[in-house]
Amino acid sequence: MKQVFYFFTLFFFLSFSISVLAQENVPHLKGKVNISITKGTFDCDLTMSNIPQIQDYVIRLNSGMNLLNIRSRKPNDFVIYFEKSRQDSTADESLAYYFPDNTGKGKFLPEEIQFRYVGKFPIANDTIENYSREDWKGNIAFNGYSVRTDGSQSAWYPYLYDIKNDISYYQVIYDIDFTCEDCSTIYINGSMPLNSTHAEFKSSVPYQLALFCGKFNFEDNGNIIILNPQFTKEQIQQFSKLIYSFKKYYEQKFDIQFNQSPVFVNTTPTSINNAWLFVSYPTIMTIGWGENGLGALFAKGETPEWFKQLIAHELGHYYFSTYKVFNSVLGDMMSEGFTEYMSLKLTEDLLGTELYNKKLADKFNQLDNYKPVPFAQVNSKANIENREIYVYYYAPVIFLAIEKEIGKDKMWNWLKTILGTKAEFTNYEFLISTLKNTLKDNEKFNMIEMTYFKNENSVENALNKLKNN
Repeated sequence: MKQVFYFFTLFFFLSFSISVLAQENVPHLKGKVNISITKGTFDCDLTMSNIPQIQDYVIRLNSGMNLLNIRSRKPNDFVIYFEKSRQDSTADESLAYYFPDNTGKGKFLPEEIQFRYVGKFPIANDTIENYSREDWKGNIAFNGYSVRTDGSQSAWYPYLYDIKNDISYYQVIYDIDFTCEDCSTIYINGSMPLNSTHAEFKSSVPYQLALFCGKFNFEDNGNIIILNPQFTKEQIQQFSKLIYSFKKYYEQKFDIQFNQSPVFVNTTPTSINNAWLFVSYPTIMTIGWGENGLGALFAKGETPEWFKQLIAHELGHYYFSTYKVFNSVLGDMMSEGFTEYMSLKLTEDLLGTELYNKKLADKFNQLDNYKPVPFAQVNSKANIENREIYVYYYAPVIFLAIEKEIGKDKMWNWLKTILGTKAEFTNYEFLISTLKNTLKDNEKFNMIEMTYFKNENSVENALNKLKNN
């Protein structure tokens, strides 16, 4: 990760995988977790059940977690022999485990599996000596007063990955007993935070298990929740009104309501220079020092315009990556690209054309002399040489140019079609089929595909369309 203040979500997109939300396909996780923020430790006894029976799989778990054993509980009770996969290249922070069958050629997957493990991690409790070189989304981050972790990239808990179908089951139904004796508040994604050193959290709805536990308070005004707030009641109310207006904007565009209040985490990194946001909805993690974190909300008494657009982007991920989750090699581009497009449209309509034009100018500058592989020719992640520019700059500029070709109403209808279309793989065929179904105009579709999806000069074509109209 670059040591600059990027406020872009890293979310669960790095794995380019999809979570299945049908209840019958969602694993359940039950057990006990004991955390110490002063020692930097996890002590876990977790049992996974309701496991989809997949032939080609791995189970991911953070590489800093040391296993006592993995035990089959059903259909038979015994300690399992396991192997580690060396081919699970999509999981940088985790190890990939599997259980060989009796032939040694296939894999065995029990119906219920118990994992007992511990982990100890460094504590970055000051910025003079005890700090890390960098911080990132997949880090299990102890900063002296709290622990922060996502679920998918950090894999602090075991989750199943279907290799053949590119499906990650990191969203789980859970019943977990948490203890943190040196904490004042415990929070797990999908449940309300509690001022306690001990709590049992349950959810019959699957969530990615992001955590934020430590010595802090929280504010819940019925519209938003802020963990570790460092702001006045008036400032929080001002921010709450802003979030409400953003939610209403998206809800009116999609006719899809937000299902719960967003939870904003205000915390500091384990490094000196890193700052960013990521989402495990409804949790929006904001990591940074002072005005480079959630403090940017009120740096000069009110939320700065540039930060508002970033918050709009994060909220947009409720639709693109939570309501609709993407896989395949173009899934990351669609998730980020369409979300950035949405946030730009919100910026234009609610925050003003001046900020919108500044954002466009920045994207135009970043794309100067940029020669990406067009969507239709992307066959692997290796084709996307600079992910940040590709998904946050190139993709939304292409979508803005298409909007100029088909109009705003058709463009929003395309996004609604994407959200409402079921597909095993959200690949290039998915992208173009949803556009075809929206346009119902073969001539117009063919022009767009040849100009923006297949053309090696797609950047120039998009910039010319946007600058000359």
